[in-house]
Amino acid sequence: MDEYSRFVDWDKMDVSVQSQDAKELTCTEFQELKQLARQGYWAKNHSLRAKVYHKLISNIPCRTVTPDANVYRDIVVKIIGKRSSSCLPLPEFVDNSLVPTYCLNAEGIGAVRKIILCIANQFPDISFCPALPSVVALLLHYSKDEAECFEQVCRILACNDPSKRLIDQTFLAFESSCMTFGDLVNKYCQAAHKLMVAVSEDVLEVYSDWQHWLFGELPMVYITRVFDVFLVEGYKVLYRVALALLKFFYKVRAGQPMEADSMPQQDIRAFVRDIAKSVTPERLLEKAFAIRLFSRKEIQLLQMANEKALQQKGITVKQKSFSVFCVVFRRQNVHLAVHAENFKSEIVSVKEMRDIWSWIPERFALCQPLLLFTTLEHGCSLSRFYSHCEGHEPTLLLIKTTAKEVCGAFLSTDWGERRRGGNKLSFFGTGECFVFRLQPEVERYEWVIIKHPELATTGSELENHTSPASSTLSSGSVPSDPSDRLSPFLSARHFNLPSKTASMFMAGSSECIIIGGGDGQALYLDADLNHGRTSHCDTFNNQPLCSESFQISILEAWGFRD
Repeated sequence: MDEYSRFVDWDKMDVSVQSQDAKELTCTEFQELKQLARQGYWAKNHSLRAKVYHKLISNIPCRTVTPDANVYRDIVVKIIGKRSSSCLPLPEFVDNSLVPTYCLNAEGIGAVRKIILCIANQFPDISFCPALPSVVALLLHYSKDEAECFEQVCRILACNDPSKRLIDQTFLAFESSCMTFGDLVNKYCQAAHKLMVAVSEDVLEVYSDWQHWLFGELPMVYITRVFDVFLVEGYKVLYRVALALLKFFYKVRAGQPMEADSMPQQDIRAFVRDIAKSVTPERLLEKAFAIRLFSRKEIQLLQMANEKALQQKGITVKQKSFSVFCVVFRRQNVHLAVHAENFKSEIVSVKEMRDIWSWIPERFALCQPLLLFTTLEHGCSLSRFYSHCEGHEPTLLLIKTTAKEVCGAFLSTDWGERRRGGNKLSFFGTGECFVFRLQPEVERYEWVIIKHPELATTGSELENHTSPASSTLSSGSVPSDPSDRLSPFLSARHFNLPSKTASMFMAGSSECIIIGGGDGQALYLDADLNHGRTSHCDTFNNQPLCSESFQISILEAWGFRD
């Protein structure tokens, strides 16, 4: 046995992790480390993994004063006293999370509780951190003693690199990460998202469990492989793996009917616990890294937007009362956000509006629909449309044609932005815009800049286009350096960013409205709001949004009410 075996119950461990010859890790370059972590270079030797963890964690930039092993030795007796470690109560900020055993022996399980209490003593600013018990239990496996484990966890918690997010330590950060995960599921796991919406009353309640899938349910041999890469690449890895878990869950359950009274949270947890029956660790990581996820900067901006939405609603701490907690912070699920008694549209039913609501970004799903404009009441006037919609962000456009087709668009930006171009047709908006069809079949169209980045054009090219048709399919400014590319899914002005970096997905003038780009789909509406047309790129093998040329029967514009 090696020097890192003190807390390990080897009878429960995979024998292969102690039978492999020890290797040395000499590389320091990030790209090489990333490659080795993904390949599982140090996964087959317990001692090597411990040394690599120590090396990676020691390189984390931390606060000037970060508790170390000596601090632990000084405070542990004062804090624990003579109490039995197996009966020590955990602090409230772990949110009743159980301590996973992760093949620890009895001494190790008790040590986890001692370490967590000492961390709580040294980090009074931590208010919500349900992942902490799992992280401590995992690192204890690869520590010589309790003090070394304490120091390593403290370094992770005290990371002060603004570009390197590691563990959520406040309720606001945790909840916004759940909303961000919901946005990513809506984007990258649409089939699974549709299933979750169908079988759960509150879809965000399901997605709020995503960290527990990783730090709690995922078996040791899987979470260690995830943690290998997490220490090198950071928080984004957790999103990737959770998305992969949901994809595999859907694949396994797609052929099995889910009962109306089923509990998807429990179903997913059970699947993750027993994941070895269907997926290997290697296949899980392969799936996770095959997802063409947003850049780290894009995810960071999306997280900031979700945090801002929560702060604006005063949702920054978890309430003591669970009943109050559920009412205060939870996403307005589609059945609550779209009230059957209060909702009335001449174009879509309550169920159809709920379907649309399940597609919109999480921070806007906190709101309820508010009718701003309808041709039945306000007439077919584009200027009147603008006057009723300006000042509202985002908006939802619904169109019913004389051929009974129903389509529409989610528009992320205030229509007042069109004035930037004066009398010229000017493009604006963000990649959170999307177009959709409800009749004759339901279809939501993805944006070219995300799904087919090779079709994106630069801002200068966009400005040189004079044809509305050609400009419509352009996607905005894409700086040459990918690391400088800002999220096309967020409004630039929310973050005081230069306007030239904003993507452009919608346009308006006194003569027409253009919404375009999604999977080659583009929607044009004339000034009288009586006639419209679509363009469609056959390359993507999608059904058209609606008829190439159509007469508008009814048009409605909806806003979002707190």
